[in-house]
Amino acid sequence: MFDNLSDKLDRAFKVLKGQGSITEINVAETMKEIRKAMLDADVNYKTAKAFTDEVKQKALGENVLTSISPGQLLTKIMSDELTQLMGGTTAELTFPATPTIILIAGLNGAGKTTFSGKLALFLKTQKGKKPLLVADDVYRPAAIEQLKVLGEQIGVPVYANLESKDPVAIALEGLAQAKQNGNNVLIIDTAGRLAVDEAMMVEIEQVKKALNPHEILFVVDAMTGQDAVNTAKVFNDRLDFTGAVLTKLDGDTRGGAALSIKSVVNKPIKFIGTGEKMEALDVFHPDRMSSRILGMGDVISLVERAQQQFDEKEAAELQKKIRKNKFDFNDFYGQIQQIKKMGNMKDLMGMIPGVGKAMKDIDIQDDAFKSIEAIIQSMTPKEKENPDIINQSRRMRIAKGSGNELAEVNRLIKQFDDMRKMMKQFSNPAQMAKMMKNMPKQGR
Repeated sequence: MFDNLSDKLDRAFKVLKGQGSITEINVAETMKEIRKAMLDADVNYKTAKAFTDEVKQKALGENVLTSISPGQLLTKIMSDELTQLMGGTTAELTFPATPTIILIAGLNGAGKTTFSGKLALFLKTQKGKKPLLVADDVYRPAAIEQLKVLGEQIGVPVYANLESKDPVAIALEGLAQAKQNGNNVLIIDTAGRLAVDEAMMVEIEQVKKALNPHEILFVVDAMTGQDAVNTAKVFNDRLDFTGAVLTKLDGDTRGGAALSIKSVVNKPIKFIGTGEKMEALDVFHPDRMSSRILGMGDVISLVERAQQQFDEKEAAELQKKIRKNKFDFNDFYGQIQQIKKMGNMKDLMGMIPGVGKAMKDIDIQDDAFKSIEAIIQSMTPKEKENPDIINQSRRMRIAKGSGNELAEVNRLIKQFDDMRKMMKQFSNPAQMAKMMKNMPKQGR
């Protein structure tokens, strides 16, 4: 996500590297490179020009402190301006009524139906809501079936009427059911087209008029770049939507849509899709995204993802086991599953300051844990609970059963033993104090 843009911005900042001061000449050269990088990322031309003009003006108006370099100062100005460009502040959903009605709009292929399911799961697990999904695409039976499958997968009810071809009537029926069943959020997945057409616009306008939704979310495929912004403008002119949703930001996207939408339609981005899993939906934070684009990581989002997956009670139990040196392969396997739920590994690494840039050319597969999981699954229940009993003959059997070389099994068990010893030391305050005391002091 934004790797190409980040790399080009980094090269642009090198123009100022080693410079003792900010001048009209070196700033102009840097801004030229930054504007080029933004246009390559498919950012709207007017947006890119206005942005670089603003950054240039602020950079030339700043006095460089002796404690920071011109490059550092420009990075700070860029970060602030990127944040403003993408909306400035986080725009959360509002829930002014029961049920709160959320209308989902967009073209076919943008990911409306998947997003509807992800949003329902997000509201259910993160906001404590009781959502109802409405299958309001009367043209594609596959979309209705997809929503039903997603609803069953996440434990959220879906209202559909296969006999009706009237999207307004279906939406109103869904609203009636939500009120009857006590659902406090109604998510309506509307029909899309391959391109914007008048019939689609009239139809969704009619649904809007009949239900008077509290939120209208425009779903757009981030990989379509500038086309996404143009489509957003057409939809906004007709629907006056409350926010945009960028899907497929985990793909090979140049990021132009994220940087252009707010300035072109003056509507905030509210959510971003970061993967195929139903949990892969994030609230859009302009400041955090700015930090990631500039290669400074996003530790806050990383911590939030971890908090969503790790249960406090389970963590306390795990800590007890670690103190007693009872941490086993069952616990290790469970930790791997929780990490996998946080998102793809390269995306997670990109949230750690400095790591994303260092790993930009390293391909980390989504199945990075596959070999480790296979080895653990090839162990008997007794071996998982008692790692110390895994002797050479058992290791050979595990290697054969998991499809791995014996060396791979030996390596994993060695790493597991080392990790277990370290975890035990870190969980014991007295032991940690002793270690710190015995560490060599500088200057001795």
